[in-house]
Amino acid sequence: MQIITKTISVKTVSPVEIIDITAEIRNAVSSSGLRNGTVTVISRHTTAFININEKEEHLLEDMVTFLKRLVPRDGNYSHNISPIDGRDNAHSHLLGLFMNTSESIPFSGGDLLLGQWQSVFFIELDGPRPERTVLLQISGI
Repeated sequence: MQIITKTISVKTVSPVEIIDITAEIRNAVSSSGLRNGTVTVISRHTTAFININEKEEHLLEDMVTFLKRLVPRDGNYSHNISPIDGRDNAHSHLLGLFMNTSESIPFSGGDLLLGQWQSVFFIELDGPRPERTVLLQISGI
């Protein structure tokens, strides 16, 4: 068994954004030389998350709209009174209560074993940000 760690950099341009990172993960697994195993994908942030869902333009728009309605940015949140980093981002942290920081995806023959309609997304909830990082830990043989 071998373990390889790689990083993906993501630049976000919107306050709430859903970015498909499936191709980058596939490339990392393929270039690892490992044929069978699991890749764990983890966001290294408290206001950005990882999700597996369907990549369809209108659905992605609906997801962003849903997130903005679920926890509005302009809510009366205590965290926004004196935020640690100067960002009024309580809504981002609250939305994170319903999301995953990581996903584990099996692979075989060097390819991800995702379903036909599945893609892996980086979910930005506190953008824009010039650089976000996603850690990949690829374990296998």
